[in-house]
Amino acid sequence: MQLHDLKPTKSKSKKRVGRGGKRGTYSGRGMKGQKSRAGHKKAPVVRELLKKYHKLRGYKFNSINEKPAIVNVSDIEKLFNSGDVITPEALLEKNLIRKSSGSLPKVKVLGNGNITKKVTLKECISSKQAAQKIESAGGSVK
Repeated sequence: MQLHDLKPTKSKSKKRVGRGGKRGTYSGRGMKGQKSRAGHKKAPVVRELLKKYHKLRGYKFNSINEKPAIVNVSDIEKLFNSGDVITPEALLEKNLIRKSSGSLPKVKVLGNGNITKKVTLKECISSKQAAQKIESAGGSVK
């Protein structure tokens, strides 16, 4: 093949089926069914897949409020001394909590266990039972 043999390709027009003419009764569309009807469209695959996923709130739902890291009163009893101030930073040093996405999480102290040491709780959320146990041991919750 040489350069003078090259010719531009012709774009073929799409066959328009179903408009009478020389193709007989059904005009090349066969008999009944979705494909033989006017304006037929096959269902898109993407839409079919999307319809299969359930649209409940729990599916891939990220809550707006992050859940706090939980620390029990019994853990504080084991790892802290009397007179210590308990903050999220102090809990991080003792490996009771971990950083989430690079920052300190909110901390909630729950009343599971007993405490006898006098400690001060700062910058933490506490349950009523935990606050009552800390204050009865002589500590304070701020």
